[in-house]
Amino acid sequence: MAEEVKKTAQEQSKCVESEEVAVVTDVPEPEKPTMEESLLVPEPEFPLHSNACDESVNLETLMIVENVEKPPQADAVKKEITINASSKLSENEKKALEELKQLVREALNRHEFGISSSPKEETKPVMVEEEKKPINVEPEVEKDSKEEIEKDSIPEDLIEENEKTVVDDDGAKTLEAIEETIVAIPAPIPSEEKPQDTVNLCNAKSPQSSLNQVDELYIWGVKLLEDEKSDVILLKFLRARDFKVKDAFSMIKNTLRWRKEFGIDQLLEEDFGSDLERVVFMHGCSKEGNPVCYNVYGEFQNKELYQRTFSDEQKRQKFLRWRIQFLEKSIRKLDFSPCGLSTIIQVNDLKNSPGPNKWELRQATKQALQLFQDNYPEFVAKQVFINVPWWYLALNKMISPFLTQRTKSKFVVAGPSRSTETLFKYIAAEQVPTQYGGLSKDGDFGTADSVTEIILKPSAKHIVEFPVNQVCLASWEITVVGWEVSYGAEFAPSAEDEYTVIIQKMRKIHSTQDQEHVISDSFKVEEPGKVALTIDNPTSKKKKILYRFKTKLSFE
Repeated sequence: MAEEVKKTAQEQSKCVESEEVAVVTDVPEPEKPTMEESLLVPEPEFPLHSNACDESVNLETLMIVENVEKPPQADAVKKEITINASSKLSENEKKALEELKQLVREALNRHEFGISSSPKEETKPVMVEEEKKPINVEPEVEKDSKEEIEKDSIPEDLIEENEKTVVDDDGAKTLEAIEETIVAIPAPIPSEEKPQDTVNLCNAKSPQSSLNQVDELYIWGVKLLEDEKSDVILLKFLRARDFKVKDAFSMIKNTLRWRKEFGIDQLLEEDFGSDLERVVFMHGCSKEGNPVCYNVYGEFQNKELYQRTFSDEQKRQKFLRWRIQFLEKSIRKLDFSPCGLSTIIQVNDLKNSPGPNKWELRQATKQALQLFQDNYPEFVAKQVFINVPWWYLALNKMISPFLTQRTKSKFVVAGPSRSTETLFKYIAAEQVPTQYGGLSKDGDFGTADSVTEIILKPSAKHIVEFPVNQVCLASWEITVVGWEVSYGAEFAPSAEDEYTVIIQKMRKIHSTQDQEHVISDSFKVEEPGKVALTIDNPTSKKKKILYRFKTKLSFE
């Protein structure tokens, strides 16, 4: 079958050089209707939400991306998949990982990741046991002791002595010792039902028993030092600090401290409404399987939305908390296994984005950027900026000093004319939303339906034919990167005495027509024949055509 198609193409190219005809002979068999079909819904997109991490543009990167035609190789992403497993690390990296694990283990033994920031407060759980002991104190003694406390101040040296059991001559504790014991003890830590990012402190009954107990530390739902998933987490911190163990350990401690101060566990339960869902959303995955997050800054052209989000500090802080919640929920859906994917791809759409005079947006972006870079290491595989306006390059000079060189190396930048093509280098067309030139939308087709790509030469015509041998409903989707072409469709019966049916007259489609990003059409076939789609490219530039076709027996 493949040889016949090849032979036919060669014969046609000899006859007519400027007109190309593609005959698709291996059309999928019509889908048989099932009882459940009427209840089916479109395939769910990747149920993930995430963040607009480092938002900056590197001018040198822009020049490279805009002029290089060759699509990037997936070696960098594949390398990440294999490097997650400690067995694939170099000897120096393995050594660094073991050293970091040892530092974390020692810190857990010393309760350095506890809620309390003071070492003294962390070493006083035994006092809680003393407070709970029954104390027989006569009312007269209690009254006299209270008067004594009010009259005289207690020396500071007695406070430390009172950490030990203080006993009167008659064998009962004095109220002064009780008061000092209560003052010295921090408030008990409430336990969480779900151990997400909490530290479960040991309730040690004695100093000797606490030596053999270790705090349990969770971050992003992964328990550190438990299994290989923990290694994946630790490797993120190591890579963010170029495998400098002490720096990575310091970053972990700072991140854990920030998460407690910011209240990440409580943040996950907050309800921010749906006002910003169209600003940031998850859709599909990359060619390598990474979930993809879209950040649509043009939505902030809506003055009401902008005022509700950035008009004062309180609203900006609310936006920041929503943004971090979005990221946290996204991360918890990633696969932290050694062979899994634990990074996302960010697509930042700057079309109609507010200009640099929007001080409030710049402040919120800068603050979010710093938090993401300090506390979410190595979670972004690629930052793709599309529809980049001229003013964004100027803004880059203001933001780039806050970014590391490693972060900048992940950036890919494209102007409006190359945005769709750039997305297709990293994301399959069936996974790209229609507003960005892809084929992903609600309808008859899903992400499992493959897409065929064809390059159409300048000043050339291309015809794609789909043979149909039985009664069915034929459906197709087609898009052209950059459009500015003419499109038409027809059905030609196999019988010689039948007339050709015009499904769509030839018409020119401009790239400025957003509603024409994807053409979806169908035709009820009642006899054997073929569906032919014609694309005429009158421009001097080559065009990329993407299409898919399917048939279905039931068309009621």
